[in-house]
Amino acid sequence: MIDGSGSSTFWMGKQVLVTGHTGFKGSWLSLWLNELGAKVHGYALPPDTTPSLHDMLNDGLYLSSTMADIRDVEQLRKAVREIQPEIVFHMAAQPLVRMGYVAPVDTFSTNVMGVVHLLESLRDVQCLRAVVNVTTDKVYENREWLWGYREVDRLGGSDPYSASKACAELVTAAYRKSFFADSDCPGIATARAGNVIGGGDWAANRLVPDCLRALMTEQNIVLRNPKSIRPWQHVLEPLHGYLILAERLYANPTGYGGAWNFGPLQARTVQEVAVILCEQWGQSASQILTESSQFFAEAYELVLDSTKARRLLGWAPRWTLDMTLEKIIEWTKAYRDHRDMRSICLSQIHDYCGTGGMGCFN
Repeated sequence: MIDGSGSSTFWMGKQVLVTGHTGFKGSWLSLWLNELGAKVHGYALPPDTTPSLHDMLNDGLYLSSTMADIRDVEQLRKAVREIQPEIVFHMAAQPLVRMGYVAPVDTFSTNVMGVVHLLESLRDVQCLRAVVNVTTDKVYENREWLWGYREVDRLGGSDPYSASKACAELVTAAYRKSFFADSDCPGIATARAGNVIGGGDWAANRLVPDCLRALMTEQNIVLRNPKSIRPWQHVLEPLHGYLILAERLYANPTGYGGAWNFGPLQARTVQEVAVILCEQWGQSASQILTESSQFFAEAYELVLDSTKARRLLGWAPRWTLDMTLEKIIEWTKAYRDHRDMRSICLSQIHDYCGTGGMGCFN
């Protein structure tokens, strides 16, 4: 298994579909699965950033890669029929809060109907054993609590992105109860992660990519909401949780269905993260300017309670925020220096797996 026991044999030869494989998280997950011996298939739109992590890692990574919209139900059905996946990780989404304000119709159609189309396409796949639908920590009705939200807390969403992901949670629960409820049906779960950061993320209007672009070009950093508190975590942290969850669903579909939180031990402010990045890069924090004049309503504080995943899955965060940002700086400087980024990513995965003496590989 991948939960710290040191064996990766579970994934050898498994047919795994990753929707959204061209994105930041999908690219990291696909590389990890490939290293574990899985037969990885992807379904997504082409990368929407240049450069893209997908393009850096793509060579020989996928058994098949379909470039199509998750809203194209006929193309999706065709791909699923051909792949016959045993395990599915659903990451294809419109992932940005601010883009939700700019393109609300696309956000809802992708994040809600995309889930409907996928689950409909999977209903007749006899070999299917596990589906992990990746949503977000923003699915909760945010009451600006000082304590973390638990999986039993009320769903909500006051902006189009957050609301669309809360809807995706409801869709998944409805399909699980209506069409995947029998004991011989595959396990269906949702995974809610915090603010995921890591090397290879070039998305616009995200704190860490914006900071790194400014540092690489010696520009000032503009912070949108410097006092906002978020559960920052390296991308490998939730991916590790998704892998463990998929294994458990495969073995016990009814026992591990439902919602799961994967968050860090503590949350920090936007400004704290920016200051640490500057210091680790080797620049003065005086590069940071005041907040942007552009305004989009966002939560002030949002924290997850991951007790369920710790107790029932044996998952726990491994890297502190300082270590996370150190790894991101290491990755970015390697990219700047034209290093082999696939080797850098694999090295960081192995470093993560070895943290605390608990391995994820043989």
